[in-house]
Amino acid sequence: MSLDPTTQANYTQVASEHIHFEWTLDFAAQNIAGSATHTLAVKEDGVREVVFDTAALDIEKVEVDGQAAKYELGEKHVVMGSALRIPLSSVAKAGSTLKITIFYKTTEGCTALQWLDKDQTQGKKHPYLFSQCQPIYARSLTPCQDTPSIKTTYSAKVASVLPTLLSAVRVSPPATGPAHAGKEIGKDVVVYEYDQPVPIPSYLIAIAAGNVVYRPFPAVAGKTWTSGIWAEPEMIEECYWEFSEDTGRFLAKEEEIVPPYRFKVYDLLVLPPSFPYGGMENACLSFLTPTLLAGDRSLVDVVVHELTHSWFGNGVTHAHATHFWLNEGWTTYMERLLLEKLHGPAERGFSYLMGAKALHDALKLYDAQPRYQRLVIDFTPGEDPDDAYSRVPYDKGANFLLHIERTLGGLDVFLPYVHDYVSTYQGKSITTEQWKDHLYAFFQKTNPEKVKALDTIDWQAWFYGEGTELPVKMEYDTSLAQQAWALAERWDKARSAEIASLDFHEADVKDFSSNQKVVFLEKLQSYAPLPAAHIARLGALYGLAATANAEIRLRFYEVALLDTSAPGARAFAHDALRWAVGADGSRVIKGRMKFCRPVFRAAGAVDRDAAVSTWKEHKTEFHPIAQKLIEKDLGL
Repeated sequence: MSLDPTTQANYTQVASEHIHFEWTLDFAAQNIAGSATHTLAVKEDGVREVVFDTAALDIEKVEVDGQAAKYELGEKHVVMGSALRIPLSSVAKAGSTLKITIFYKTTEGCTALQWLDKDQTQGKKHPYLFSQCQPIYARSLTPCQDTPSIKTTYSAKVASVLPTLLSAVRVSPPATGPAHAGKEIGKDVVVYEYDQPVPIPSYLIAIAAGNVVYRPFPAVAGKTWTSGIWAEPEMIEECYWEFSEDTGRFLAKEEEIVPPYRFKVYDLLVLPPSFPYGGMENACLSFLTPTLLAGDRSLVDVVVHELTHSWFGNGVTHAHATHFWLNEGWTTYMERLLLEKLHGPAERGFSYLMGAKALHDALKLYDAQPRYQRLVIDFTPGEDPDDAYSRVPYDKGANFLLHIERTLGGLDVFLPYVHDYVSTYQGKSITTEQWKDHLYAFFQKTNPEKVKALDTIDWQAWFYGEGTELPVKMEYDTSLAQQAWALAERWDKARSAEIASLDFHEADVKDFSSNQKVVFLEKLQSYAPLPAAHIARLGALYGLAATANAEIRLRFYEVALLDTSAPGARAFAHDALRWAVGADGSRVIKGRMKFCRPVFRAAGAVDRDAAVSTWKEHKTEFHPIAQKLIEKDLGL
């Protein structure tokens, strides 16, 4: 068995199968206090203790089968936290069941939680709380066996003065009823009850609490699942408009390819800006960044990615961090396949084309750490999986699967296998080796001739290859990119022209989609840096320097900061830093690492003092995960 190198839990001997939480949220003290009761199945004879993962938790007492029990909290490991060891009064036998309750509260060092004061919210009337447990931060929210190698069901009762959401199905009060059950928000305590009957890995346990309201999306004919949106009242109309048209359509289209959706509810929650990711696929409730609110539905395809995780990640789960690409590579591959089903083949190719630039940048970033350029990373015990977090598992993984699809003869051959893969492993946690064995076994059984095609794939190069190039040169449909590339070429050729004589017009990009603008700017980055005056003209003429679309704005700054020694680079760097921390009035950007990390890296290369001072001034406004990684980027 492949053991998880990021956990200290003895999950192969005794495994948690259900957790019941009794929590009280204290916004003044900024902690969660209460208990977690684990129902555990003993897997082998002779078990003498149960070991849980914890990090920065204040353990108050422990009970085993209702009786007070001794426990020992181990020394703190910088990545893995402190092992909570609970000796058993008698040796447990395989097949038996244990019930262990741990009474505790979270502390200031809890990496999984971010507590926001009211000024950090949209409404500025009430505080806010949200969690982020992936990859290994659930242990700072609750004592658990914090590994995706096992899955548990869970239930919860949460006492809170603010509406509270969990990655589960609401039992009471009704989600569709009045906010906070008709009581005064921020003053009266309501107990929220939730149930998650589908076993999930620990990183999908999630909580959010704040002044949020709900709007259901239109029902989809023939579907029993429900879907809707949560957001602060000040944003609910905007959020509903952005996501209501497509979410149910996306989910229904995915069910045409893979087995039915299992989680009963698929809701979205638009969080405050400090949420560090584009989205997080928490079961029943995808967390989303407000950077997706472009006002034109141009960024809603992120929802395709998050709901696809319902099958690839939440359904078929990577056994541990070494095999993370099974989650993200498969999800990215399926996301792009959905784009083809929804919008046509050209959109699929265009998405791969855009991903190729992000992948190259990520691979280049790890030139000094080539292990992290691999698809399969053999993490050592105690190594931080966040150190390897990049676009590599997403885009290298998706390209790998596209290569397999093409090698086998296309979608008509590949899609029956995809359905069988999900059907076989949904609810399980697997390794790369198990995935590959199933792939071979499927075609050996259904189409033996295709096994010869699989044998032509250089598995070693895809799994363990390093460097900035893929093992195979991939070709994509470039029809949607041609106009963008042509415009970039025109700007490149005009670099020596006087500003007054530049023959460019606002209409150049009038018919461009937001993604075509992104590709235009990425193509510009492949040329020598443009003069600062040209960049300023470019930004003003096409509205790139002030756009609300964060994907476009980031690429504009990347173009502007290509030449770190250019006379105008410092001014662009300062503008980019102000944007990244929301100091320019951008209400939704601050916090998402996809935008903040590249800006701090690029601006830091131009004016390190400005980057560091800006960071120190705004650091506490960022999520703890973002704080950790941006400080590494800046070498602090």
